[in-house]
Amino acid sequence: MRVGLLTGGGDCPGLNAVIRAVVRKGIEVYGWDLVGFRNGWQGPLEGLTKSLGLAEVEDILVRGGTILGSSRTNPYKTEGGVERIKRVLADQGVDALVAIGGEDTLGVAKRLTDDGVGVVGVPKTIDNDLAATDYTFGFDTAVHIATEAIDRLRTTAESHRRALVVEVMGRHAGWIALHSGLAGGANVILVPERPFSVAKVVSWVKRRFEREYAPIIVVAEGAKPEGGAEMLQSGEKDSFGHVALGGIGAWLADEISRHTGAESRAVVLGHVQRGGTPTAYDRVLATRFGLHAVDAVHDGDFGVMVALRGTDIVRVKLAEATAELKTVPLERYQEAEVFFG
Repeated sequence: MRVGLLTGGGDCPGLNAVIRAVVRKGIEVYGWDLVGFRNGWQGPLEGLTKSLGLAEVEDILVRGGTILGSSRTNPYKTEGGVERIKRVLADQGVDALVAIGGEDTLGVAKRLTDDGVGVVGVPKTIDNDLAATDYTFGFDTAVHIATEAIDRLRTTAESHRRALVVEVMGRHAGWIALHSGLAGGANVILVPERPFSVAKVVSWVKRRFEREYAPIIVVAEGAKPEGGAEMLQSGEKDSFGHVALGGIGAWLADEISRHTGAESRAVVLGHVQRGGTPTAYDRVLATRFGLHAVDAVHDGDFGVMVALRGTDIVRVKLAEATAELKTVPLERYQEAEVFFG
């Protein structure tokens, strides 16, 4: 049997751990031939391949990023895309695909399964916003990076008596902001799920200054003020219809300065959250996902995604995995509000 792998969407710590697990188990347990498709769905569209043997995955467990490359290519926005993928898979002798990605990559995997291509999905996103799994790998690393940044920024904020606004990733879901804000002792946490009052944020900031401390505000890139809209870097959309978000941190820092008279600065962590070595938790979770994805392919159980439920790895339908996003529930946000101000 010949099985193809691809990684799609934004890069994420732990991708190489999945690749390593699929290759090792595929070869050593089932005797498969493995081939990597480069740059997400662009690979099977254009026949861009990379050899995947034991030597190619020997030292990749601790490496960030993906040795296969990634992109946000959408074959359903390419004329004849599905037919081209089927032709490339036939030419390469590939019997099944393991697609590692988030909602967009797995949405394509679901549609390809419906169109007769055997695909098993592995969930990947630092945003932790796939509803069918308790956690996605990459999230833990992103939270650790953001928390360390908050810890470091706190010392300079206290030294200069200024408010610091830390903008983290999170387009529609505020999990990174919530977890890193709680772990870093932020005084305000703002998430996309709950529009915020500038006046209330300002009151929390003033209260912090009155207690002789410098406030730290953590804001997800998709957060928006009441009656306002998301901040956009540009109006351009990618092939999945997403626009680039950004700017809420700088805008909020200006608002805080204007209403308090205190110096306020914004720090945008951006793609730093995606990079570098994955945490031990993400390495283990990604490895387990890869091992179980191999079993699903072996069983011919296509159209599924491996998922974490409690401590178990289970299979869920791709249709379920991509049906809705997992957002921060009100009760979780209310837990954090105890520490605001």
